[in-house]
Amino acid sequence: MKMKGFTLIELMIVVAIIGVLAAIALPAYQDYAKQARRADGKTALFNVQMAEEKYRANNPDYGTLVEMSFPNPYISSDGYYSITVVPVDTSGGVPSTYIATAAPTTKANQNTDDCGSFVLNSSDQFTAGGNDEACWNR
Repeated sequence: MKMKGFTLIELMIVVAIIGVLAAIALPAYQDYAKQARRADGKTALFNVQMAEEKYRANNPDYGTLVEMSFPNPYISSDGYYSITVVPVDTSGGVPSTYIATAAPTTKANQNTDDCGSFVLNSSDQFTAGGNDEACWNR
């Protein structure tokens, strides 16, 4: 009589293979997910940039989040970044530039992302906690 089924050894080999694949795939997936969530912070910064330019068109200076009708603190649409804006006085009384920062929040451990905070100023200069060019373009 011929028996059908799997032996315990065969089953343990399959479990070991699945474990190795999961150990490789999970960190890669988590890094990919953090990279994808960066778009949330960048989009929020670009929304602030557009609002700043609109505000500046009607005022002699750049505005704060509250002056531009954003909540303070301003959380990005998906909640992965917290946005702050600091108008900078470089001309004696009138904020002639601003610095907008998107800091990662603890939601989904985005704050452990290697790129860290994204910073954009009124001169379209951008920086990021890691490699600036790589972080902004990924």
